Amino acid sequence: MPTPSRGQDGRSGGARDPDLTPVLRAVFDTNVVVSALVFGRRLAWVRRAWANGAVVPIVCRETATELLRVLAYPKFRLTQAECESLLSDYLPFVEMARLPIRLPDLPAACRDRDDAVFLHLTIASNADALVTGDSDLADLAAGGLVISPGVLRQRLGWSS
Repeated sequence: MPTPSRGQDGRSGGARDPDLTPVLRAVFDTNVVVSALVFGRRLAWVRRAWANGAVVPIVCRETATELLRVLAYPKFRLTQAECESLLSDYLPFVEMARLPIRLPDLPAACRDRDDAVFLHLTIASNADALVTGDSDLADLAAGGLVISPGVLRQRLGWSS
């Protein structure tokens, strides 16, 4: 029997494609989320992936705050209503996690301090991957923990 997926309101929606199991749990860096929500074209499939339950985004207070901050950038020219609409296409599908007081050790030094929270969240939440297009984070891709959106697409078995 197919697993129900959640609709935009977070309630059970249509049947989830059984070929998409097992569900991947992933931390998405802010740039990937913003690209999927605001620009859509290249990463529109990422938005569909979390909306139909193929992947569950994991967020914490710190990464959610970062997303809100970035969506408010003047360069995006988003109204508050537009920001709320975009967030309603993301937040109902996320799994909330807490960073521990003692942060987990990172597998390698992170050049950008702002990126470290995504690595800490990935490790602390036992996520399957951190999905990023950030070259600093991609340099830490050892062991498959840090992957690009393209690699996520392959893992999901979605054609390009």
